[in-house]
Amino acid sequence: MQGSRASWLVVSGFWWDGVASMDLSNFQLETPRLLLRLPRRDDYESWATFGADEEATRYIGGMQARSPAWRSLAATLGSWHLQGFGMFSVIEKASGRWVGRVGPWQPEGWPGTEVGWSIAREAWGRGYAPEAAAASVEWAFDHLGWSEVIHTIDPQNANSKSVAAKLGSTYLRMDRLPEPHHEKPVEVWGQTRAQWHTRRAAHA
Repeated sequence: MQGSRASWLVVSGFWWDGVASMDLSNFQLETPRLLLRLPRRDDYESWATFGADEEATRYIGGMQARSPAWRSLAATLGSWHLQGFGMFSVIEKASGRWVGRVGPWQPEGWPGTEVGWSIAREAWGRGYAPEAAAASVEWAFDHLGWSEVIHTIDPQNANSKSVAAKLGSTYLRMDRLPEPHHEKPVEVWGQTRAQWHTRRAAHA
């Protein structure tokens, strides 16, 4: 842990020596109610069920059939091996169930260093998105060395804007995602590392 600022966050399986060095088999973040770990093969059924939920995927590209959902899971895990970071699978401690994916994300052509969130609909309304996203932002700033975190949000997605605001992020600009999601502009919210740490210190 990194002093009082991260007293709510436990990091396992991570060492910092100027570059990211991780034992991916054991790496996880822990918050009071959630475990954030790398995606696994066993997550696939939950991942595919989430992808088939029209309401849950409304603002993140729409529903996915099982085959594209498999490729999405594989790509998310692959990001960890290619870049040293990626979306986490979010596990509810009390039940052990998969409740979403949250974490740092920056594919080719992305408009910035993002921390994003997608929570399964049966877990909505419990504050899991801001709890998991806050842990991810803290880790991205303190261990990945990012100077800014952004969130790309569909202009109609009021719930995600609310999550971004709870994290302390503000609206920055309009932008576009890379193909094949380039046709519709997105709002970019975000904050700097200095802004994040100042806010965390004020609420310590």
